[in-house]
Amino acid sequence: MTDYRKILMLRSKKCSQREMERNKVASRETSKAVFEAADRLGICWPIDDDITNADLERMFFPDKYKNVCLYVEPDYPYIHRELAKPGVTLTLLWEEYCRKCYESGRTPYTSTQFGDKYRRWARITKATMRIQHKPGDAIQVDWAGDTVPVYDSVTGAQSAAYLFVAVLPCSCYVYAEACDNMKTENWLNCHIHAFNYFGGAARLLIPDNCKTATVSNTRYETVLNRSYQELADYYNTAIVPARVRRPKDKSSAEASVRFAETWIIAALRDRKFFSLNEVNEAVAEKLEELNSREFKQRPGTRRSAYLEEEQAYMLPLPAAPFEAAVWSVAKVPNDYLISDGKNKYSVPYNLIGEKVDIRVTKNLVEVYYHGSRVASHRRLQTLQHDPLVKLEHMPESHQKYMTCNEDDFRVWAMSVGPMAERVVTFFLESGKAPEQGYKACASLMKLGERYSKERLEMACMRALAYGTTPSIRNINSILKSRLDIKPKDSAVKKPLQNSNRYGITRGAAYFKKGGDHE
Repeated sequence: MTDYRKILMLRSKKCSQREMERNKVASRETSKAVFEAADRLGICWPIDDDITNADLERMFFPDKYKNVCLYVEPDYPYIHRELAKPGVTLTLLWEEYCRKCYESGRTPYTSTQFGDKYRRWARITKATMRIQHKPGDAIQVDWAGDTVPVYDSVTGAQSAAYLFVAVLPCSCYVYAEACDNMKTENWLNCHIHAFNYFGGAARLLIPDNCKTATVSNTRYETVLNRSYQELADYYNTAIVPARVRRPKDKSSAEASVRFAETWIIAALRDRKFFSLNEVNEAVAEKLEELNSREFKQRPGTRRSAYLEEEQAYMLPLPAAPFEAAVWSVAKVPNDYLISDGKNKYSVPYNLIGEKVDIRVTKNLVEVYYHGSRVASHRRLQTLQHDPLVKLEHMPESHQKYMTCNEDDFRVWAMSVGPMAERVVTFFLESGKAPEQGYKACASLMKLGERYSKERLEMACMRALAYGTTPSIRNINSILKSRLDIKPKDSAVKKPLQNSNRYGITRGAAYFKKGGDHE
């Protein structure tokens, strides 16, 4: 009998068909037929010791045994593909196999023989490595332990880029991306990019127990991060965090993370990066190399395994990508303004003192109270000194100031007095447009409600006496400290007559009697 094991062993050592013929291992025709059959079945060296040449011959050339064998040989590749589908078992496939045999008047193998022969076939072809996970069933995600250093091009200061890794455990297809931090917004965006890279989502998402994924994960209950749950709902997937201190729950991700650390992070160790974009360009190049590397224990690559075995089972993506949102809880202060971390936005004034949920996306700020949305604002992209306030969020006493125009402010100031008129004129004319002074004028009108017109007029006069640029803060301070009701001649401090730039000086008479001069 032909030594099929030796042919496969020599092939793994890059021995050609001509060399095999020269060494009298097998003819070129035989070795060519074995090569083709091995490629078709996915059989490669090494092979378990208990697999004989007779076993290999039956697999390579089944037609030789059709008339000899009394039983119908199962279609092993078909069985293997069907087992990857949800709910399909060997028992179900055996019953279907028996039905077909009886319909054609032929004899099937018993259930035990059927299972043993399939498992033997799977062991020979290394197919068992591919059915530990069903295709399209899960995506495992994690952060790599190592980081990529990034340097400031001006100061030379060093920061870290963190590597996000997503793995399809069936095909071991990998996605990786570098981020400047491991916060929720980056975590969510990396998932969106991974789904787009894979061309679909999976039935399950299996993260680690990081704060961006879970709030708590005990043996009795798992509380998920609200933003993460929103993303899962949008893509119709379920989050099942790995158990605490159970790395085997995410063995494929752990292995792929280590693989990514070797073939991405370690491979870039001699390169110096000056921006996150540079890092991601290099990561994308290494990612393509990683997914195109040949498997050692089976034929093909991560990409080919994904395209052939898993792509068809991925969940379709929604028409529009998910917009990542970050949730937080805040207590509404007395000015009924909440913050997105950079700018402030109004909420209905009747929620002062209440706790609200804040949802912040790239372009939107939303506020929820008891599950109902109570405010929505376009998110400001740059730092603004003034908050974004909606008229309907203000009490009636505040709303009237928001509807005033330049003429209204001037008429009101005339009713207070000439000093107030000068202050309002300064507010309206000190900027490039009168509208820039509306807020200060409205604040001055509010002070007019708390204090009498006479006191406000005196406070404006004192503020103008201090300098040519009065401010609301200055006028408010004067009113609070009651400086406006002091005599007018004390509005400006007069310099001491007996002082100069060197301090107080005393005349000669002071020293004549050696003491205070009366």
